[in-house]
Amino acid sequence: MAEAHQAVGFQFTVHPDGLDIKLSQEVIKNIYLSGVTAWRKRAIQFKNGVLTGVYPASPSSWLIVVIAIMSTLYVRIDPSLGMIDSITENLPQRDSMSVQTRTVLSAILFATGLWLFLIYLLKYTLKALLSYHGWIFESHGKMNPSTKVWLSLVKMFSGRRPLLYSFQASLPRLPVPSVDDTILRYLESVRPLLDNEQYNQMEILANNFKDSIAPRLQRYLLLKSWWTANYVSDWWEEYIYLRGRSPIMVNSNFYVMDLLYMSPTHRQAARAGNVVHAMLQYRRKLERGEHEPLRALGIVPMCSNQMERMFNTTRLPGVETDIVQHLTDRKHLVVYHKGRFFQVWLYTGGRHLKPSELEMQFQRILNDTTEPQPGELKLAALTAGNRIPWARARMRYFGHGVNRASLDAVESAAFFLTLDDEAQGYDPERTASLDSYAKSLLHGKCYDRWFDKSFNLISYTNGKMGVNTEHSWADAPIIGHMWEYVLATDCFHLGYTEEGHCKGDSNKQGLPYPTRLQWQIPKECQEITENSYRFAKNIADDVDFHGCLFTEFGKGLIKKSRTSPDAFIQLALQLAQFRDQGVFRLTYESSMTRMFRDGRTETVRSCTSEAVAFVRAMDEQGATTAQRLSLFRQAADKHQNMYRLAMTGSGIDRHLFCLYIMSKYLGVDSPFLKKVLSEPWKLSTSQTPQQQLNLVDINKFPNYVGAGVGFGPVADDGYGVSYIIIGENLITFHISCKFSCPETDSFRFGQNIRKAMLDIQALFMPETNKKEQQGKQTVLANGKKEE
Repeated sequence: MAEAHQAVGFQFTVHPDGLDIKLSQEVIKNIYLSGVTAWRKRAIQFKNGVLTGVYPASPSSWLIVVIAIMSTLYVRIDPSLGMIDSITENLPQRDSMSVQTRTVLSAILFATGLWLFLIYLLKYTLKALLSYHGWIFESHGKMNPSTKVWLSLVKMFSGRRPLLYSFQASLPRLPVPSVDDTILRYLESVRPLLDNEQYNQMEILANNFKDSIAPRLQRYLLLKSWWTANYVSDWWEEYIYLRGRSPIMVNSNFYVMDLLYMSPTHRQAARAGNVVHAMLQYRRKLERGEHEPLRALGIVPMCSNQMERMFNTTRLPGVETDIVQHLTDRKHLVVYHKGRFFQVWLYTGGRHLKPSELEMQFQRILNDTTEPQPGELKLAALTAGNRIPWARARMRYFGHGVNRASLDAVESAAFFLTLDDEAQGYDPERTASLDSYAKSLLHGKCYDRWFDKSFNLISYTNGKMGVNTEHSWADAPIIGHMWEYVLATDCFHLGYTEEGHCKGDSNKQGLPYPTRLQWQIPKECQEITENSYRFAKNIADDVDFHGCLFTEFGKGLIKKSRTSPDAFIQLALQLAQFRDQGVFRLTYESSMTRMFRDGRTETVRSCTSEAVAFVRAMDEQGATTAQRLSLFRQAADKHQNMYRLAMTGSGIDRHLFCLYIMSKYLGVDSPFLKKVLSEPWKLSTSQTPQQQLNLVDINKFPNYVGAGVGFGPVADDGYGVSYIIIGENLITFHISCKFSCPETDSFRFGQNIRKAMLDIQALFMPETNKKEQQGKQTVLANGKKEE
């Protein structure tokens, strides 16, 4: 441990004549450098906090306002309308100051107040501008003059060089939709899934709810929306994630894959060293708020609050509910390898360990041949099983002694690293390589991931990496933002030697060896661990996964059809689902609401009446291509409109969810809300954003693309589908279901998706060929040579 290492450098001996003190210069130097770094960090955080607080103004603008006010005093103009004189009359200790001093001080105070007023005026003006979302509903490529003016105003009031949290105070609150609109959209969403009798019953339930307790619930919900930053997010985190008592492995946690086609090095320790160092660089910028905020269209800012808990965060189990513990400035990492837990310090002498130093530390762990202590091998399985046994075991067996100290080390670590003992990754020569890679990231061996950590970094023997993420603290785009930064930094800034090692020399003498965490696990606790492991393994073994690389075309060809790529894929999923199951299913698509303060997600119910009509026409013998194409465009337009409504706070499901929670608080019963909240999502889908940072030109470096994100099936008899649109010519699908359900098969569904994509694109082929021919004729008509 670091404190033990430093204690060795401070020794003293007692003599009859006094104390003989010996100090290690190296340790004193490290202590000094650590202190300097800590104070420098505080100074930077304070400076950036000031910059964020006054944004979109700048601290220098205060001086400009003061000078402007002071200059008016010399021409005997009072811009304060008497306020400066009033301040002068009420100054404390005014009799001890000269007239000129009182006047100057009063002018400065007035200028400061005016400056603060102007800052708040700018913030609220920007907030009013950002409350307008009409631009989202305009057709792609077409922009009204009023929208152009609005964008110019947003850009003007947004200032220059914003920090990560600069726009937080200017983001609008998530609006509460009207009950009438929500119920109308809900009934519209379930119409294609119900027969006439079922729909009439649902309509009666909805109208009874609307006419009885809905107005009362809505009033309380409006009050909550005025009082809190976001009326959904806190309840969503608590009731959807933290109060769940079932395992979070597979059911909640999701994974992020490494680069799809290549590995920068095949040395496990070296790759882990570079990636961990890049993560530390990202964390330093995150703690200082120095990352650029994400902005739609490059102008409209999105909420960054979820990023705050990325590091130093752990989900702590409880009997009734879990809590999310977020700490600051943790200086160590916990590494798992072959059943042993090691603590690795990430700083030395006030600086991050270099990649080569981290590689050396990880190689030391890989070379360690000691055996796990009794009960240590499968200890992390406690985080993979049900939450209540884990919560009770934690209170009983990990509340004192070495177990308490070791558990604190794990839960307070920056993140958790597993040095795996197998090779994974995509291999085009192995059919199921992507499937095996996904299952390893999603659940591993059920005891080699600490599923409660904000994220687990997983390193494989062939140099491949991946991430397993706990879901309660943030959504996939947040961890994806960090992962894009890490991969770009690893490959294009840090790099490797010709032998595949990290660049730079390591401080071999000054670094203490990684510390083995000590455990004293009694037999009773080992039995609980084994039970959790068996329960988790049954879940893991039931996951049927298929990774599908769709290379026939990508968003480039889809856009030529004047269609949204997301709408195209969602309709392909509906067609594949119907062909696979023979019926239509309630479909979940995740949409972000981060244009609002503390926004997370909303649901897009993709199985619409328009989508059903299109799907039926695709397999109808008498339907013509023109009819199918017309129905496709209607369904795509409907999907786009629903997605836009969800993004702008007019979705269905979060509003109904909050009304249900409010009904529970008030102790009133609603058969309608119970019915809505109990409906299973048989098809759960999500698109992973790509190129959030644009650090890599994938046209120039086509092999440096990530494989995307995946998650487990939501329903026992349904599918989970995540997809990522990579560049112009590749779409990756991550498909999951359960072996225990005889009606589902991930590989079969992947084949259905591929066929559905090709069948839909075939509708556009005559239209696309016609446009291309017209383009060629236009070129020839202009007298230019046809290439």
